[in-house]
Amino acid sequence: MMQYPQISIPPRSQHLWRYTPWKRIHPTKVTEMPASDPIKFSSGQDSKMDDSDEIARSFIHSISKSCKKIILKDETLELDLRCSGHICSGELNIESSGKSTLIIRLSGDAGWTGLRIHGAVEGQLSVATINDLSKDGHFLRCEDWDVGRDSELEFATLSAGGFLNKSDIRVDLTNKGAQIRAGIASNGYASRHDDHHIEIKHSIGHTDSSLVMHASCGDSSHSVGTGLLTICEGADGSDAGQVFRNLLLSEKSRAEAIPELEVLADDVKAAHGAASAPIDADQIHYLSSRGLSPDESSALIVEGFLMDAFRDIKSEKVVSVMRTRLLVHLECLMNG
Repeated sequence: MMQYPQISIPPRSQHLWRYTPWKRIHPTKVTEMPASDPIKFSSGQDSKMDDSDEIARSFIHSISKSCKKIILKDETLELDLRCSGHICSGELNIESSGKSTLIIRLSGDAGWTGLRIHGAVEGQLSVATINDLSKDGHFLRCEDWDVGRDSELEFATLSAGGFLNKSDIRVDLTNKGAQIRAGIASNGYASRHDDHHIEIKHSIGHTDSSLVMHASCGDSSHSVGTGLLTICEGADGSDAGQVFRNLLLSEKSRAEAIPELEVLADDVKAAHGAASAPIDADQIHYLSSRGLSPDESSALIVEGFLMDAFRDIKSEKVVSVMRTRLLVHLECLMNG
């Protein structure tokens, strides 16, 4: 397996790197492997992770000094990841069985943060990931998930921190009866750039997936959502869907929504959709007539829009955590 210095720089013709090229998310020069401070995990045991021939995963692996493992079994864990220093990185192995819930919160003032996660699920796992990093920081996130037979993974992401963010999340459904439900909510403000790439592969039949991403874009922010949904040959009985919706709050904001669907089997259900629209002036007028200020009206609409990204998430704990953190975030933006 090639290590980072030997891996070719990916071209922008690849959807993964079209809107956030590798040289833009790399913390220094692309030929360099700079020194990195370790992410401080609030819990977990020391672990190791194999290298990868994918450039972002290999880079994080090469510069990281910390790798932790958490093992969940019928439990709820809140995991804080503290990120500080000029460059900060780490890797996390997750093993889950039974019915478990994991709340991951990233915070800190690191200039650049890299996080690589590998997860294996047996049973039911609900994951909430909250990006609450410094508004000036850059964040690279790579995740790979394996879901066992008749097992369920659901994950919710609230992306509210960081100036430049790039996520690459991949799920391979290789076991009959495996299910994945994903909800992503991104709030854009100032000149924030938030790029999410999600790949879900149905390698075997009788597997289900659902992906919903909602992005609100204010000021001159830019949101990107690309989804690659693949149903392999012979994966009959699969049920898959992905939806991307963008709410444009200003004329200078931009949003890209690109769902891709590759279906190589016959007896399947597969759907995808994407839509972008400005905020409804009639809704603003109505809420203003009820005594809310324009900023309060807009925040209320954004809250409802973003929370709808989690409509398929069954965990009440996860949805509650997302709502609480989103309300705090929106209030902080209103109050400057």
